Amino acid sequence: MGHHRLDREQIMTTNPGASGCHRIAKTFGFSASHQLWQLPPEHKCSRDHGHNYTVTVVLTADSLDGNGFVTDFGELAPFGEFLANTFDHRVLNEVVSFHPTSELLAQHLGQWFIEHLEPNIHGRLVSMQVSETETSYAVWERN
Repeated sequence: MGHHRLDREQIMTTNPGASGCHRIAKTFGFSASHQLWQLPPEHKCSRDHGHNYTVTVVLTADSLDGNGFVTDFGELAPFGEFLANTFDHRVLNEVVSFHPTSELLAQHLGQWFIEHLEPNIHGRLVSMQVSETETSYAVWERN
């Protein structure tokens, strides 16, 4: 069975009568340490400690591109490269100019994504999620 490419009109009419938008999500990871020095000395997070961070990007589009994608996941590779080159196995306090909480890191990454990657892709950033553990995360949502 051969593959064929659908044109934009075929994709848009594949589900006639459907309304709404499409969303995708892609998760990346890096390992880093930080020290939340603004916390009281007795707080455990005021000491240097590390996490295996996961960062989840959520994108949306009102219509799909010519390949039927919100964004081709491969087009998000530059974001993964940015995370690896900038944050992986680093001390976040030495890399960023803000207090490196998950909330502020999610905001920083969302703004970086909008400025550097979004102009080159079909989809639009909805939110950026930063997880320090499997059970805790912070989300920055675009207005």
